[in-house]
Order: sequence, then structure tokens, then C-alpha cells
Amino acid sequence: MKEGSPMSESKDIILIGAGIMSATLGTFIKKLEPSWNIKMFERLDQPALESSNETNNAGTGHAALCELNYTVEQEDGSIDFEKAKVINEQFEISKQFWSYLVKNEVLEEPSSFIKPLPHISFVEGSKNVNFLKKRYEALKDLAMFEGLKYSENHEEIKNWIPLMMNGRSENETLAASKVDYGTDVNFGALTRQLVSNLSSLNRTSVHFNHEVKGFRRLDDGRWEVQVQNDRGSLEFHTADYVFIGAGGHAIPLLQKTGIKESKHIGGFPISGAFLVCNNPVIVNAHQAKVYGKEPEGKPPMTVPHLDRRYLNGQESLLFGPFAAIGPKLLKYGSNTDLFKSVNSSNLMTMLIAGAKNLPLIQYSIEQVLMKKKDRMTELRRFVPDAKDEDWDLHIAGKRVQVIKDSQADGRGYIQFGTEVINSEDHSIMALLGESPGASVSVAVALEIIEKNFPGYIEEWKEQLVEMIPSYGQSLIDDDELMRGIRKESKAILGL
Repeated sequence: MKEGSPMSESKDIILIGAGIMSATLGTFIKKLEPSWNIKMFERLDQPALESSNETNNAGTGHAALCELNYTVEQEDGSIDFEKAKVINEQFEISKQFWSYLVKNEVLEEPSSFIKPLPHISFVEGSKNVNFLKKRYEALKDLAMFEGLKYSENHEEIKNWIPLMMNGRSENETLAASKVDYGTDVNFGALTRQLVSNLSSLNRTSVHFNHEVKGFRRLDDGRWEVQVQNDRGSLEFHTADYVFIGAGGHAIPLLQKTGIKESKHIGGFPISGAFLVCNNPVIVNAHQAKVYGKEPEGKPPMTVPHLDRRYLNGQESLLFGPFAAIGPKLLKYGSNTDLFKSVNSSNLMTMLIAGAKNLPLIQYSIEQVLMKKKDRMTELRRFVPDAKDEDWDLHIAGKRVQVIKDSQADGRGYIQFGTEVINSEDHSIMALLGESPGASVSVAVALEIIEKNFPGYIEEWKEQLVEMIPSYGQSLIDDDELMRGIRKESKAILGL
């Protein structure tokens, strides 16, 4: 900020949660305004222990390269791929920011958090094959999806995914599409590096084992945030802006602010679980992330996928997701979380959502009742000759599906994806929802900055363009820009 500017006065920011979103937003703010004060409060003893942790998610760099739920078949048979283009652009924005941080030595060697890995879509049955072929035809000529391959040939597909093709009948109707420039991302490592950098900066402090308990609006419009410290005592901190990036716990914290935007919002918590294989012979036979199609009538969260993972020097395979319902809003939360989040403003919203989404509830109950043999049956649809002894169950992180009232969709609408709630005066910001979440954290941070700091954008534009070279331009509409940006990020990140 220029000296003498009417907005040059330092601001106080509080970030709640030490996950990928708070770490990304905090990094942006300190690059734009080094003189602003930031305090980050995390209830656990380390950053990235909940949803951002590398063992609590599939580590997919979501770019709509293989995720079929981002391309929807319409009633007339056409493919709506608008969301796929948006997700792809958002991930390219993430890669630009990470590239900038690597060049400026904020992030370590790129291979510590991102690795190249083909992204593949795989389907069975005539109906799904027809869908995948139409999807391929819709995307193949777009610069964003350049290099997309499609095949129904068993031998060719076997070259792509030998582990998944062994033991299959030659008469089976199936198809696959492949993009070679997909990624596996260790969001835990990325988050830890960002938080470590933040803690080293002037006017920034990171506090672990500190839990936010409440909020009070002060007469001057600022916020008093009540925090229980690591000694069990209550502290009071003031801020001009508060960002709630607390994963599933964001909803009850948002409710405690009392802002009108927190009304009629609830959440449905779902535990994630995966089958994991560490047998090197099997792991080395699968060099991709492969996504299928969700079962008929099931929500997008049910999309099966088989992922190669690189975690802390160990390579493994992960298959899932399997779901289970439970009242905790966080993996390390309390069994009273869900009940405490229900109040007079969202009770009817939650009840109507339950009535409107009985298949989702039924699916969750079925998942709870699954035994290992049932999960192995699901796995063998992807890996026909999978053996029980090679796979173990791993309980991953929590995801909380946002439930809200919507003018377009009525009461009790379940929101799939990531959503930002902003107070009318821009002083409270909260991130709700789930996938694509971490992959698009940079684009979400930019959205938060643009919506809540509009008076600063012109002053910040030059710095924003330095961090995000495509800032203010469209990677969707400008093919040449898209290719240039991707080439630059690929070179810096080693992709």
C-alpha cells in the first residue's frame, strides 16, 4: 500500500484453522500487505492434521481431467462441460501461485509436494462407454484438455492401467480416457511449508493448541475473538477481519458470529475411508489416478477411484471412497458436534434435506454396514484379481456437505463442492464444503480477496499479476495464454 493512501493503515486479521485454505489466504495477504498483522489459531498441535493432511484425502490435483462428475450429460444427450473448464482454470491458477512461491523460496523443491501422474477415466457398460465417448468428443479440441486420449481397445487400455485390466474378459464393454499431465499433490506437505513460512514473518504469529470459542462484535465494528489457549485460559483478540477455515467445524463457528449469513445453514458429516495397499509389486503396477463414474442415482461423493500416492517417501495405492455417518464434524472432533450445530434457524432446513435426500442417507447406512469383504467386492470392480491380504482399511478425514436454503433449489438443498460465505460488511469470511477444495484453494483465496477487499484491488493489481500471471484474464477464452501459462508452470514445478 502506498504511503499516505487512505487505506494504508495496518489491519488485524485472524485466521481460524491451520489448513491449506488459511495458509494460502495468509500467504496472499502477507505478500500484498506485509505491514498487516495476522494471527492464526489452530486447535490441534500441528498444521494440516484434518482435511488437508495427506492421509485424509486422495491427493488429486483436481483439474477435471478425469473426474466425470464435472461433466454432466443433459436430457438431450449433450455434455455440459462448463464446470470442467472452470475447475481446470482454477487448478492452473493454483499452479501459477505455487510456481511463484517456489521461485521466491517460500516453498521447497516442488517434488516435496507435487508430482506428475496421469489422470484416467474408466467406465464399464454400454451406457457409460457412450457417455465417456461423448465427453471425449466435447473436450478433446479445447486447449485446456489438449492431449486427451480415448480408447475402447483392451490392449491399449492395458498399457495404461495393467493392474486394472488383468483378469478381465476380452468381451467386457469398457472404455478409458487419459491425460498425461495430471498430478498427485501432497496437500499436507504444502500446508506445512506455507504455515512454517508464515510463522517466520514479522507481524505474524501462529498459535497451536488454541481453540476459538466465540465472537463478540465491538462498538467500533471490529471483532473480539475469544480463544482458549494451551493452558486452558481464555484470551481475547481483536480483528478487523476474521477468516474461518476450520474444515467441518466452520459451520458452528460461523453460527457463533451471529451474522445473518450464518442462518439456515447446516452440515451433514461423512467420514471417509479407503482401502490402502503398500505391497510394492502391486503398487508399481499402477502409475495413475483412475476415476470411475458414480453408481446410478448416487451423489458425486460416491465416485470410485484408484490412486497412486507418494507420501513421506512411501508409495502406495488408495481405493475408495467409502463413507460412514457419524456426529463428529472433524476427525478429531466431538460426538456432540452435529447436535450442537442444529439450532432454531436450521432445524427445518436439516429435516427437509433429510426428507429430500433419502437415497444419500440409505447409501451412508449401507456404507456403515459394509465389512471388508464388501469393500473388496467394490475394489475388484477396478482390480479384478485383488487379494484381501494386500489391502487394509484406512480411516481418512471428515467431509461436511453444506445444507442450506436456496432460492433456486428450495429449502434443504445439499451443496456439493466448495463455498465461501461472506458477511455483508466483509469482516467475516468462512469456507464451507469439500472437494475440489484444496486443489482450488488459490482461486478461492483470490475470490475472498476480491469480494472482501474491493477498495484495495487496484493498489494490489500489479502484485497479484506477479503472483498469478493470468490474473484478470481468462484461461478459458484465451488458448494461447492457457498454453503459455501451463508450459511455464510445468517447467518450474517439474511436471
